[in-house]
Order: sequence, then structure tokens, then C-alpha cells
Amino acid sequence: MRVLNRPEGPLPGDFDVSRRSLGGLFFAGYAVAAFSAEADPIHTDETGLICETVMVPASDRSIPAYVARPRAKGKFPTVMVISEVFGIHEYIRDICRRLAKLGYVAMATDFFVRAGDPAPVTDFAEIRRIVSAASDAQVMTDLDASVQWAMAQGFVDPKKMAITGFCWGGAVVWLACERFRYFKCGVAWYGRLSRPADGQFLSEPERRWPLELAPELKCPVLGLYGGKDQGIPQSDIEKMRQAMIDGRKTNSQLIVYPEAQHGFHADYRPSYNAEAAADGWKRMLDYFAFYKMPGKSY
Repeated sequence: MRVLNRPEGPLPGDFDVSRRSLGGLFFAGYAVAAFSAEADPIHTDETGLICETVMVPASDRSIPAYVARPRAKGKFPTVMVISEVFGIHEYIRDICRRLAKLGYVAMATDFFVRAGDPAPVTDFAEIRRIVSAASDAQVMTDLDASVQWAMAQGFVDPKKMAITGFCWGGAVVWLACERFRYFKCGVAWYGRLSRPADGQFLSEPERRWPLELAPELKCPVLGLYGGKDQGIPQSDIEKMRQAMIDGRKTNSQLIVYPEAQHGFHADYRPSYNAEAAADGWKRMLDYFAFYKMPGKSY
């Protein structure tokens, strides 16, 4: 069984994807570098939804984003969905559809498009190259452009905006909530909190990390973590808890699932933990509702 247990993704040699399985994974649209042969991913259909890829005018070019929303009239609360290192693959698109079924506009922007698509890649050195090309400044600028695009749409309630993200995207959630005032709240799924050691993936000095900017948090964040995550030390979680106390960010909360690994919500990976995933999903929806962004099933 292959287990992705690092927030920054696997190291070379962690996984061995066979030629036989590769074609099927590519066709299905899942990230091939992390897919489990035993996986039975959740599939959410498009009934009652409008699902499309839109082009967002960023600072230097147009960038694609997947948008799922209810096929109904009105203005809806919106959730920005930030991907893992594998980009906008089927798991992330399904997350958007799940949220759209609950009455949200869900938008997942492709932050990696300038360097390539990591989803069909099996060589993690190439995935690293693609992801590393997305600088901290570029990601925040692209996210700002995505929010501005969403707020200009007639189906979006611009006063009801939240953000959630997974793995790499979980760290982006923290950083976005530390920098922008658009969001009512954020939900970060196992996002790294501190800088990797020198020489490791994404350790470039110009990148910022959530613990560095914790005092600047501008909206509440719910952090969901696995107790068996080998890449996010429990000491970092305790440091973030203390930073919340010191900064009087009392509405933020960190939850640890003792038996869960990194990627416990990712239903296409062997690290998937159905119990923790379901509880985290409910907590996320409750968090949205508490901050006046309740969903409505469609």
C-alpha cells in the first residue's frame, strides 16, 4: 500500500505506478503520483449544477479555473478551493461539485498552469519543478485576481466568501487569511505551518509560511490535521495554537485526528480516513454556517 505522508508530496521512489494503471488514471483525471490501486473515490455528478472552466485575467495572462455552482437563480456564498501539489485534478473538481450541491459557488484556480500540469506526472522531480515555479507572490496575486473575478459575477454574493484547501493548498489558506480581508473564514486541511529545512522542497527564502504571519491573521481559520502526519510536527500545531492565543485570534481552532495520516480527506489515496474525513467535512460546513455562510442543498 502506498501512503502519501508528507505535506509537500512524495519523494522519488515512494510510489511505483505501473504502465497498466497509468492510462486508466490519466483517463479518470486523478493525480497519478498519489492514486491508490485500492481507492474508491467519491464521484459527485453534475445534476442540478453548472460546471465549467473559466479564464481569469491575472496580472500577466489569463489563467483557468474550474467553477461549480447551483443551476438556480440568485447570489450564492462562494468558496475558493485550493488544490494540493497535483493541481486541478478530479478530486479537486469533485470537491467543488460537492460544495455546489450544498449551495455554494466553488472555484478552483490553476496556480501551476504557467509551468505545466502536475496531475498526469509520475516523476516527482517534475512535479517539484512545476509547483516550485509558482512563487508565493504569484499565488497570492492569482488568488486576488480569482476573488475579483468571482465578486464580479452575478451569481456570487460578494459579502459571503470563504476559502478551503488541501495539503499545499492548506498552507495557502492560512497565508491568504493572513493577508486578505475578503474571507469570512478559512478551513485548512493539513497545511504545512513552518518553513521546510534548507534544501528541501519549497524551502526558498522568499516563501512565507503560516507561523511567520500568524499575528496578521485577518479572519478565523479552522485547521484540520492528522496525528500521524510525518511531515507536520505536532510541535508546529502547538506553536500555532499558542500564536492564536498570543494574538487573541480566539475564533480560530486547530483539530487533530490522532489516528489520521497526512491526506486523510483524499479519497483517492491509501491515506484516506473515512471517519476523520467525514468529521472534518462536517466541521468545515458548520464553520461556514457559523460565519453566516450556510449552505442549501440543490
